[in-house]
Formats: sequence, C-alpha cells, structure tokens
Amino acid sequence: MKYDPIKKILGDAVRENVFLRKLFYKLLGVMFLREWHVKRELRSLLSAKAPRQIYDAGCGFGQYTYYCATRFPHSSIYAVDVKTEQIEDCRKFFRQAGLTNTAFAVEDLTQIEHESEYDLAISVDVMEHIQDDIGVFRNLHRSLRAGGKLLVNTPSDLGGSDAHSPEDESFIEEHARNGYGVEEIRIKLMSVGFKVDKIRFAYGPWGSVAWRLGIKYPMLLLNVSKAFFLLLPFYYLLTLPFTLLLMYLDYVGENKTGTGLIVVASKK
Repeated sequence: MKYDPIKKILGDAVRENVFLRKLFYKLLGVMFLREWHVKRELRSLLSAKAPRQIYDAGCGFGQYTYYCATRFPHSSIYAVDVKTEQIEDCRKFFRQAGLTNTAFAVEDLTQIEHESEYDLAISVDVMEHIQDDIGVFRNLHRSLRAGGKLLVNTPSDLGGSDAHSPEDESFIEEHARNGYGVEEIRIKLMSVGFKVDKIRFAYGPWGSVAWRLGIKYPMLLLNVSKAFFLLLPFYYLLTLPFTLLLMYLDYVGENKTGTGLIVVASKK
C-alpha cells in the first residue's frame, strides 16, 4: 500500500496547467485536514498587511507557498526542497501564475546556513523524513530573527503515518520515523534554543476516521487498480459529506490525543 506513487500521478496530471493546479490546491485544502490546521496557524501568525519574510522549509508541491503568497501578498516567501524536480516545477508554475513574491531553491535542511533572515519558518510534513532532526531544528533556529516563529506539522507517535507500533511500516514512504511524542519534540526544540509556545493534537478520533474515509481507503483502491479513478466521484458523492463533518469536529474541538501534531515555537 503506497501513498507517494498516487500523489505523483495526481501531481503529474495537473502540473502543466495553471488552472488545474490552482484547482488541485483548492481540493487539497478541502480534503486534507492538516491543511485546515496549518492554515489556521498561519493566519494567526501572519498579518495580511505587515510584510514578513517566510521560509518554507520543504515546500514539496508548493501548496503552502501558494497560500502564503496569495493570502499574505505583502510577504516574501523563500521556498526550498531537497528534490530538484520539485523546485523546477514550482518555479515554472509560480512564474506562469504571475506570483512575484516567491523564490525557490534546492536546499538540504541539514546543511543550510541562513542567519537571522526570516520571521517565520514553516515545516509541514518534513521532519518525519529527516534522521538528523535536531540538526535541522538548530539550523531553522539560526535562520530566524529574534522573536521569529517556527510552525511544525508532523505525525505523532500515537498512530502517525498510520503506523501503530515501531514495527509497522509507514503508510507514507521515505519516513525516518513514524512520529513524535509531545515531550520528545518539545525537548528537541528547547535543546537548540526554541521556546515552545504551543503543541496541539490534530487527527483525533473524528479526524482519524475522516482520514480513512477521505484519503486512505481511496488510496487502497487506487493501489489495486488505477481504473478506480473512474469510481472516485461516486465514492466521494456518498462519503464526502460525512468526511467533512468529521474533519470539522476535529478542527473546532480540542483533541486530547491524535495522530498529528501542530507545534509553534519562538526564537528567544
């Protein structure tokens, strides 16, 4: 059962068309609960008028760079990824979309040497891929100005990556760890100089069911046969209202546990 190959198929289908890619970003924003949580934090951390220097540390397909560039047009976003093809793809799309407040580069977060350049660093679904996480946290701390913020979204160790024990294989490929414990990530951030402002659970009981209905089960079908793409509209016609309701309950509630973590930290 693999997630990344299906994600690549969907990405390849929209990458050459600006309208389809924007539509794809909107669909991601609806279907992925983590985007609900991350974008809420971004809205609380950023002002629509005040300029900010933002570092998207592991931009991937570029949806959070796009959100910041369009929602906060007075800000400048420097987005990086270790994969050259991702960066070249984002450069092309953002140029075609006419967004001039973004720049892209290939960077390895374990090797970066930015010094007091950014007001906000974003790390969404990145840290679970990196073995030397403390080194990356140290580099991100150095990259921020005094008072700057770090926003991290990552799986928890309570079933994150859809793995419920250390022996389970992650649902997502290329993970160095299945997830973080609350105290583990707090201690690691504090060890490099961060002050931890907030740690919240996402994908609690309601959100975990929504993940299975909205993402996992369709992916299982598509891994069996790509012909199931033809059945997806009918599947979502039946399940989407219930899935969105469960996502909303996760979003507005205070989860006591969950398979995802939202972390906000500050540079002293």
